[in-house]
Amino acid sequence: MIKKLLLLVIAAVAVGLFFHFNLHQLLTLEGLKDSMAQFSQWREQSPVLVIGGFFLLYVLVTALSLPGATILTLAAGALFGLVEGLLLASFASTIGATLAFLVSRYLLRDSIKQKFPERLAAIDKGVEKEGAFYLFTLRLVPVFPFFLINLLMGVTSIKSWTYYWVSQVGMLAGTFVFVNAGTQLAQIESLSGILSFNLILSFALLGIFPLIAKGIINVFKKRRVYKNYSKPKKFDRNMIVIGAGAGGLVTSYIAAAVKAKVTLIEAGEMGGDCLNYGCVPSKAIIKSAKVAEQIRHGEHYGLENATPQFSFKKVMARVHKVIADVAPHDSVERYTNLGVEVVKGYGKLIDPWTVEIKLNDGGTQTLTARTIVIATGARPFVPPLPGIEETGYVTSDTLWSKFAEMDEAPKKLVVLGGGPIGSELAQSFARLGSNVTQIEMAERIMIKEDLEVSTFAHEALTESGVNILTSHQALRCEARDGKKFIIVKCLSNNEGKDKEVEIEYDELLCAVGRSARLKGYGLEELGIETNRTVVTNEYLETLYPNIFAAGDIVGPYQFTHVAAHQGWYAAVNGLFGHLKKFKVDYRVIPWTTFIDPEVARVGLNEQDAIDKGIDYEITRFEFEELDRAITDSATKGFIKVITPKGKDKILGVTVVSEHAGDLIAEFVLAMKHGLGLNKILGTIHSYPTWAEGNKYAAGEWKRAHAPETVLNWLEKYHTWRRG
Repeated sequence: MIKKLLLLVIAAVAVGLFFHFNLHQLLTLEGLKDSMAQFSQWREQSPVLVIGGFFLLYVLVTALSLPGATILTLAAGALFGLVEGLLLASFASTIGATLAFLVSRYLLRDSIKQKFPERLAAIDKGVEKEGAFYLFTLRLVPVFPFFLINLLMGVTSIKSWTYYWVSQVGMLAGTFVFVNAGTQLAQIESLSGILSFNLILSFALLGIFPLIAKGIINVFKKRRVYKNYSKPKKFDRNMIVIGAGAGGLVTSYIAAAVKAKVTLIEAGEMGGDCLNYGCVPSKAIIKSAKVAEQIRHGEHYGLENATPQFSFKKVMARVHKVIADVAPHDSVERYTNLGVEVVKGYGKLIDPWTVEIKLNDGGTQTLTARTIVIATGARPFVPPLPGIEETGYVTSDTLWSKFAEMDEAPKKLVVLGGGPIGSELAQSFARLGSNVTQIEMAERIMIKEDLEVSTFAHEALTESGVNILTSHQALRCEARDGKKFIIVKCLSNNEGKDKEVEIEYDELLCAVGRSARLKGYGLEELGIETNRTVVTNEYLETLYPNIFAAGDIVGPYQFTHVAAHQGWYAAVNGLFGHLKKFKVDYRVIPWTTFIDPEVARVGLNEQDAIDKGIDYEITRFEFEELDRAITDSATKGFIKVITPKGKDKILGVTVVSEHAGDLIAEFVLAMKHGLGLNKILGTIHSYPTWAEGNKYAAGEWKRAHAPETVLNWLEKYHTWRRG
């Protein structure tokens, strides 16, 4: 901070001296003409000194953003001629501009990054991709104040060397015009004579030229991409969508809603993983497990504690009934009625416009479409542990069918993975009677959350009966004497590093993440790049601009609501992208882990704020102070809000409580539309509800930022009013 202040003082002194000694009068057209004879004499006597002094003066004027750079460019032509003057002015102006750029970066970037982290991150992302191109365009057009470009670009992340050479090349044309004009200095009556309307128009057209060139290049790129294929003259469909999970369903629905002819291809069950294997069945079993836990602890509600009596098979039957009850929402019949043609089979890309469908009934169908969307989802990842295939395992996809046939929950269940899926299922099966051991290689479960939240989740699962082994790496699976074991290695120095431990199990549940379904759809044959997911641009376009991808196959978040979010962009960009494209907006993405109590988050958590160098503060509200939480005997948990220091802007929120997934929605809305905590505080919330917790959290922020000086004066005022 001291260094920055010192630099500011030096710059201010230099600017002050510049005006104090009336140097700005020299850097006018009249001043230049009056001084030419003296300058010419000095050059005759000391050419090296004059050249060096002129160069240094030009650099300083540009670096300090002082008025007069234009006059100095004219002087370069007048004093040194066209060639020598152009070299001097070009390099001096570029070096000075780069110095101004670096000073701006040093003085301003950190503070702006702290105040506007999200906006600057978005700008930096664009600059990383197109920064040199747009800087070049701006440099070609002298109507943009160059000193302003220097200051603003300094705030971005553009590389210094890139800034230098692009500025050198971009300003060359304008510099040439003024240096050349300077060679005829006596004939110049005013600067407006140089920058005539026609000349400004010419520069403007010159500035537009890179944009036109970029468009032409894009056309040639498209032609090069498609050069080995023949585009159909007519198409069977406007859009073909492969995959009927959340992403594919939303994409096809929107296409049908705007009267496009769309075909949705799905070989398996409609609704994808979420309906059939993920969100719906897992939440159904979580509910049954929670009720069982409440029966065990009836005393919390003024009842007697009891052992829940239930049939595990009936619990699993309810899970499948819930799936069946939700299924009509995603059914073939519903989407057909919405105007979507649904074809049951496996779709494969033959060329950028053609899909071959191997129908489930054994036939084959080939369709063409102007736009194709790949939305094939993801599957559970199974680690390649020695012996795992021989001993057997289940995943979050397969356990529902296998466990449905069991009369009771697995006696000994090992859950491999400490993320959201593993934690949800570990707690649920422990509550339903299984002896559960959860194994996580990281030092804590739910590693993406704050340490405080991870610790809270660890305690909640432990209270439910889960034996959690963090910092343990699975090595292999073995079968001996009719029993199955998983051997793990301890990674913690506190518990005996490298010590091997064997854990007996009846069932092993792999929940260590999900991998995108990339094989078998023709992506490799078409050369579409995949790197764990399909590589797309910000519009969800793949290598081929008419082929899009959406959902878990794309990332970066494998959530049903994100897949649906992407589905909108895939549909709109696919159908109307030739008119207007929309970049996918990932700024405000919520997620919830449905352990008990639930953990919901949107935006930054505390660790994120630290990693980004944000000057933040935390506002907390404990649910033990909420009336509704007290009436429900569910006071464990809190709301934790991250804001910039002294401001009510919401950077991120974590809610740990019952109904946390519902409570987070208000904060998502506020962040999406730029509403601060004051707006939430000023909104009426029904009493007594869980949602009041959001208002009280906002109240905690307000209380911490009460205007003490104003309140002291008000106290004196009221004292005076009492007489």
